[in-house]
Amino acid sequence: MISKLLKHITNPKDLRKLPKEQLTELAKELREFIINIVAVKEGHLGASLGVVELTIALHYIFDTPNDLLVWDVGHQAYGHKILTGRKDVFETNRQLGGISGFPKRSESEYDAFGVGHSSTSISATLGMAIASRLKGEVNKQHIAVIGDASIASGMAFEALNHVGVSKANILIILNDNAMGIDPSVGALKNYLTNIKNNKRVRKHNIIEAFNIDYSGPIDGHDLPALLSELERLKTVSGPKFLHIITTKGKGLQKAEEDQVKYHAPGKFNAKTGELIAKSELNQQPPKYQDVFGLTLVELAKTNDKIVGITPAMPTGSSLKFMLDQIPERAFDVGIAEQHAVTLAAGMATQGLIPFCNIYSTFLQRAYDQVIHDVAIQNLPVVFCLDRAGLVGEDGATHHGVFDLAYLRCIPNLIIFAPLNELELRNIMYTVQLGLKGPIAIRYPRGMGTMQNWQQPFSTIEIGKGETIKEGSKVAILSIGTIGNKIKEAYTDNANKDTIAHYNMRFVKPLDENLLHKVFKKFKNIITIEDGTIVGGFGSAVLEFAQQHGYKDKNIEILGIPDIFIEHGKTEELFNSIGLSVHNMKKILSLWT
Repeated sequence: MISKLLKHITNPKDLRKLPKEQLTELAKELREFIINIVAVKEGHLGASLGVVELTIALHYIFDTPNDLLVWDVGHQAYGHKILTGRKDVFETNRQLGGISGFPKRSESEYDAFGVGHSSTSISATLGMAIASRLKGEVNKQHIAVIGDASIASGMAFEALNHVGVSKANILIILNDNAMGIDPSVGALKNYLTNIKNNKRVRKHNIIEAFNIDYSGPIDGHDLPALLSELERLKTVSGPKFLHIITTKGKGLQKAEEDQVKYHAPGKFNAKTGELIAKSELNQQPPKYQDVFGLTLVELAKTNDKIVGITPAMPTGSSLKFMLDQIPERAFDVGIAEQHAVTLAAGMATQGLIPFCNIYSTFLQRAYDQVIHDVAIQNLPVVFCLDRAGLVGEDGATHHGVFDLAYLRCIPNLIIFAPLNELELRNIMYTVQLGLKGPIAIRYPRGMGTMQNWQQPFSTIEIGKGETIKEGSKVAILSIGTIGNKIKEAYTDNANKDTIAHYNMRFVKPLDENLLHKVFKKFKNIITIEDGTIVGGFGSAVLEFAQQHGYKDKNIEILGIPDIFIEHGKTEELFNSIGLSVHNMKKILSLWT
């Protein structure tokens, strides 16, 4: 139920009609509104609760959307969405056909810039400020809100370096809560802590060294103080920087106490904050990330050359297991994907075996480093790409559907996609025995298919696929865990004896011996992948067929179409593009 003030606000113009004395009560109502809906519908909680007062103050003081407001990442933008015309549809947040969990330009004129990956806000806002100056819009304001974890990224510092000489009318607000998804790390985090605790440090301020007007730090939950300082900064020309201190999860005790878990907690009791346990069987297959994390620890205990690296995702990637048990050989480098990759390359030159764990969508940010610093030098870096394929409610910015295509063209790089947990475990064992060059291992978000996955290790021959099932009429070539959907699809097919199924495992190098066997035997061939069909696994098979003169074959490529897939539950998304088990059954019935 919407409280008395919030129910009358449909946009920031309504907000600005309120007297300042009522804004603190509005903050309470907005916080309750977010908690009540996210408790049931799920989503990102802690970050948005932490900036409720800031959100109200920004829309109250500035003339949005004429003044341009950019949120970094977007985890913190729920309050912004609610106050900018999306209150009545907020319960559809991150659901199929509903509003996005992140700011999105096509969704609202108040979303000045679409965001999903971190550390873009300062660059984008500076670009807008320069454009306004060139167009003669001298009174337009440009505001970037960035977190203390995001500002440590190289891209943010590149932008600050430009801001300091730009003379642009830009306000950068640092939302300092000492958290990203996990606790912030690094020297900058320590520096910001010292600023908060030691006034002497402020005389040697790094922001002022960039020639940017610094103010703060101030309490980000003190609305009168925020309003007063934003009013003042609105009159100051040139680059400005406001440092505010907030508490992630503010207003929900459980979220304040466990900020990592309540970043995106799932369903919970809105009054107590207690998490609602999912109705699951006692024996469930593990998450792929846990198979990675636990296997890495197991291997590292017997091989002292193994190190683990993650750019700010130790919990999400399960490198946390190694950080807890072997901290001297596990490294959280903060939101710095480029650094993570080249750090791994440097380690590899000295005989270490770096397992560089990066979400598939975030490895895109370090593409140059993968090519120049790893592949050209043929260094044995092990890229473990979590969240490959469709990831669900986070949508287009987070789906890991491009990795097969963007990695396949890189010389020296091996690409492997396990069918199940056992193959993930065994490829990790194989590569630490003495791989001579780089490899990318990609696996999905969520649970696997096996309960007894912790079996004795065995090696996997590089470039070697396997026959899952023989058949006589149609051959299915699958890569990765989507092969399990195919197995389910043909299990009850009346003509299943006519269907052959091959788990290719490697996109590069392809198992050409197995492919020759398939192409000589079958006229009808289906490839399937949970990556883009443009340049992906299916394209590799087509190239093989062309190169070797297999011109009379009927080849159908199934995968992610050449569009950006929006948000929704993973199975809903698979169904929407024809890759659900039900859809696959239909396809197989046509071929058999």
